[in-house]
Amino acid sequence: MAQQFKPIEDFVRISARADDPLYTTYAAAMARSQLYGDKAYKMDYYSDDQPVSYSSDHAGRMFCIWKVDEVVIPRIGEFLEKPVIRFSFPDMAIMEYVPFRGIRVKETFFVYSSSIAMVDMEIKNTDNIAHEVAAYPVLETGNDSLEMVKYDNAADGYVTHRYETPYRLISSLKAEYGYPAKVRDFFTSNRKTISHGGYPGDMNDFYNVVKTDFYSDKRVDSLNMKSSGFVDFIALHLKKRLKPGESVNFRYLRGFQAQKEDPAKLISRVDSVKNFMLKTFYEDNLILYAKVPRIPFTRQSDKLAYLSAFNLARGCMYPASGQTKYNFYVFSRNPLWGWGHGHQVLHESLSMLAYAYMDPKSAQGSQRVYMEQQREDGLIAYRHGPRGMQDYPHNNMSTTSAPFFSWINLEVYNTGKDKQFLADAYSSGTRYVEWLIKNRDTDQDGTFEWGPYGIIENVRDWYNAVFQVSAERYLDVDKEDISDELECLDLTLMVIKEERSLAKMAEILGKPAEAKKWQALADTTSRLVNNRMWDETTGFYYSVNKKDHTFQFMTRDLKRQEIIGFLTLWAEAAPKNRAERLIQTLTDTTKFWRKYGVPTLSAQDQWYSPYVDYCCKWNGPVWLLWDYMVYDGLRQYGYNTIASQLAGKMVSAVTVQLSKNHNYWESYSPDNEVLNCPPNYIWDAIMAKLLIDENQK
Repeated sequence: MAQQFKPIEDFVRISARADDPLYTTYAAAMARSQLYGDKAYKMDYYSDDQPVSYSSDHAGRMFCIWKVDEVVIPRIGEFLEKPVIRFSFPDMAIMEYVPFRGIRVKETFFVYSSSIAMVDMEIKNTDNIAHEVAAYPVLETGNDSLEMVKYDNAADGYVTHRYETPYRLISSLKAEYGYPAKVRDFFTSNRKTISHGGYPGDMNDFYNVVKTDFYSDKRVDSLNMKSSGFVDFIALHLKKRLKPGESVNFRYLRGFQAQKEDPAKLISRVDSVKNFMLKTFYEDNLILYAKVPRIPFTRQSDKLAYLSAFNLARGCMYPASGQTKYNFYVFSRNPLWGWGHGHQVLHESLSMLAYAYMDPKSAQGSQRVYMEQQREDGLIAYRHGPRGMQDYPHNNMSTTSAPFFSWINLEVYNTGKDKQFLADAYSSGTRYVEWLIKNRDTDQDGTFEWGPYGIIENVRDWYNAVFQVSAERYLDVDKEDISDELECLDLTLMVIKEERSLAKMAEILGKPAEAKKWQALADTTSRLVNNRMWDETTGFYYSVNKKDHTFQFMTRDLKRQEIIGFLTLWAEAAPKNRAERLIQTLTDTTKFWRKYGVPTLSAQDQWYSPYVDYCCKWNGPVWLLWDYMVYDGLRQYGYNTIASQLAGKMVSAVTVQLSKNHNYWESYSPDNEVLNCPPNYIWDAIMAKLLIDENQK
């Protein structure tokens, strides 16, 4: 068994220091996760002014303060040797550090389930003299809603209550869905504590508690033993005198539940895992990585971004629940925010192109959520998941999403080679495209319009230079978005790509006549794109007015150069001579060829902004999924060198952020390094697919 694991173990072994590009958010394995009452954690091993800590969105953080021979080591900057991450998996991180000379620590953080996380510390005295080692595990919320209910002496841990607000800066949680606001924590350790305590204040105040005055008459080696009242943090006290060469294991755990649940069950669950052997879960992660292509990276930064992308995708997966019998994903588990939690959307599902390399069966399951909930008339709605289909009807018409369905299914099949999945996906994809042809080409002229709720349906819903009427989007939905009044380049290209994907699927399935039909449809629509949507003067593709197919809508000029124009390469719709003109525009540094990738809007456009100051913006930010489609199109047309240069820009955007803050982001600035948008978005997992493509030429 060890021999079988060794190649995988060697590949996933890393040496990540504070400024290395490592994603450090961890969530429970899919099988031990639940949608509501779920806690994932961000690990901070890189901030010199903080201890090694694990924080959960709106739920505080836990960490350990060290004391060796009465010397307190409260922060990473004072460690003799700072943490180095050796392994990082979706639910587990393993690091090594030396807080004090002669004391070496191997620390494993493990999110066991949605409600239980633990920190395991193997402490060894490597010195030639004895040392007394004290550890103070701390659970800190930093506000006075943390109420100590009791110290359970039998279970040796704190039972606390607190309030966890559903408010979020971007899209708050809906309490009616089952997100608990009144919650209970149980904080305990695997060993009998020396003492325990609860305190107001911050870590500077706690330093004064554990660093007692040698000359004080009141000097005691004990925490305050409080067991009730409101505090900012609670602490446990563990201690062991270690002889030279001797080791000890300290482990602290946090359990979480809604207050309406039985506290005895929480304590029992935590107690049952106090002494788990972590090796089994470590080996589970090696098995998880068994299918991932083992690319011989020459740069550790690329390897870290690659492994991190897979961790991001897997960490967003939940098991079947509610109205679906298949596993599904959320956009993010930490931070947890309303719009991003609970339902799949087709453009987020592009992350399955990468995730399928790790777990093809699970990627298929995620796609089957759409098939399972597809309406009888063929509609795949805007969102699908545990709460069922959500079609957000507007003006008596259901809402769909950007149709990447069959392209994703074909790519997932190419990874897993499951013919039954392909057959089911082909049947579902056929019905979906037929629905699009009937419902999104209402004038039956061969090119397509978004539905009346286009402001969400076209997934380009903020500062969109073409579809958005006002620069600041201050009108109502029907007056603001005009994507249902245009022949839309983006949707038309997506339908072409769906038809080409269905043609390839039909060919694999032994349906040559159907393959020929789909290919002919795609070619016909491509000719219409070239006849209607190409402007010879500017050498670019644009959406056109639905009524007269001009580049004018009322007083608005529709010739605004967006990233969408380059998707004609991805959809194989552009003739080669026009592709060459597109490349000239793409590689123009005053337009699209920016430092960190291809922006959504030309830098010469009056609406262009390189500032990522909120979510959902399409007037400049780089969206990695759409840049990947540009990359894919470049490769299809033989522009491999330019594609590789674009890949380098995308990798740079990601690694700069992972090195700074260890997050993935919803979007990236084409020019700047500071971002204010939702972090840890599942679709950035596309970076794994990008790196596979780059290394499998």
